[in-house]
Amino acid sequence: MPVREIRLFGDPILRSVTDSIVRFDEPTHALVRDLLDTVALPGRAGVAANQIGVGLRAFSFHVDGRIGCILNPILAEVRGDLEPADEGCLSVPGFSYPRLRYPWARVTGFDQNGASMELEGEGLLAQALQHEIGHLDGALYIEGLAPDVKRVAMREIRSADWFRA
Repeated sequence: MPVREIRLFGDPILRSVTDSIVRFDEPTHALVRDLLDTVALPGRAGVAANQIGVGLRAFSFHVDGRIGCILNPILAEVRGDLEPADEGCLSVPGFSYPRLRYPWARVTGFDQNGASMELEGEGLLAQALQHEIGHLDGALYIEGLAPDVKRVAMREIRSADWFRA
């Protein structure tokens, strides 16, 4: 399957809450293959379905050599105190900003065949799980930036060559 083009900040699908997957059939399997192929490129920790133009609740991840996909994920649990971490996004290319995230997270959902699964981890995986759930809920990571950081971020993003291209 092909590596899919990433939708950029400003595309309305990135602000849309995704729909649950109700059938675990060949179109769903094709979406999973596309998500896996798209996240497998170097430097990618996660890709949400709406980032490739599909309004369904699914994301792929690629952290610490582990690659996979989860459907209908729910952020089931977070632990620890919020910690600052530099964060970027494929839909906001070329930028990263400090964002508060929990150091541990657990997500529950389903594999491509409808079997229950869960992902849990700390560090980059916890950050990616929270980030991708945000995408599926129609939110970009920049929305959670501290107000002063967000003002700077929005000014920089609006001046990017790709913005409104």
